Amino acid sequence: MSDNIITITDFMDPNLDVYARLTENQLLNRANPKEGMFIAESPKVIERALDAGCEPVSLLMETKHVNGEARGIIERCQNIPVYTASFDLLTKLTGFALTRGTLCAMYRPKPRSVEEVCRDARRVAVLEDVVNPTNVGAIFRSAAALHMDAVLLTPACSNPLYRRAIRVSMGTVFQVPWAYFPKYNVGSDNTFSDASLHDKCDSRDQNCSDRNSSVYKYNIDVLHKLGFKTCAMALTDDSVSIDDPVLHSEERLAIVLGTEGDGLHEQTIDSCDYTVKIPMSHGVDSLNVAAASAVAFWELAKYADESALYCKF
Repeated sequence: MSDNIITITDFMDPNLDVYARLTENQLLNRANPKEGMFIAESPKVIERALDAGCEPVSLLMETKHVNGEARGIIERCQNIPVYTASFDLLTKLTGFALTRGTLCAMYRPKPRSVEEVCRDARRVAVLEDVVNPTNVGAIFRSAAALHMDAVLLTPACSNPLYRRAIRVSMGTVFQVPWAYFPKYNVGSDNTFSDASLHDKCDSRDQNCSDRNSSVYKYNIDVLHKLGFKTCAMALTDDSVSIDDPVLHSEERLAIVLGTEGDGLHEQTIDSCDYTVKIPMSHGVDSLNVAAASAVAFWELAKYADESALYCKF
């Protein structure tokens, strides 16, 4: 057995903390982002992370996979520690049943800017305060499958590199470019600075509430400056149907999806170029945000190539 293959004998080994005892926020390591890590689960997801250039730290797997389906991953990762145990022991250690029996701790990639991921994009998804990691992961999977060029997230969104979001996305968070809008502090003169609004503002204060609303408008203004038309997925009196030809004719389009339950902020809807609805039957007036995203991406991305050609001529 290779020297880097280590059979687990001590559950309290500090090297296993990343798998067993650190929370998602501790893995994020806001105090020292360069040391931040995430957990990729299952061989396919780990392969996609490696293909994206993510740096592996260690592996944790069932013993039977060392010379089985994880063999190729071990070879790709070269001499990093590979911790092994039986399925039952691993379940006790991690607190959950491993998908395909393999986990990999990796360093988080360097964050990208909104401008960078949008540079060559024609269709982008914008997630506003989507806090459920399962929904974030499902939206990424739809974005990858249904021709989105990038995903943008407001600061309150669940992190795409949370373990559950990665797993639900099937590793597509490593394939679709994504970025967070920066956190902004809005001053009383409506000027913006790169800081946490909520650290400096009492939400019960009306002036603060108004400035908080300005952040939502500012995000849409950023998209406009980058050359995108914006469509808010919301049901209002003036919503247009998602199959409206005018939407298909837009060369660059940002599809804005709101948080679970409350949907999009009123300021976001007012700032977008279009308000768009999905026609539904049986009195249903809304879909889960992940389900709505799949419908929106399919309908609004399938004509992107045609609209680009049309606009060139």
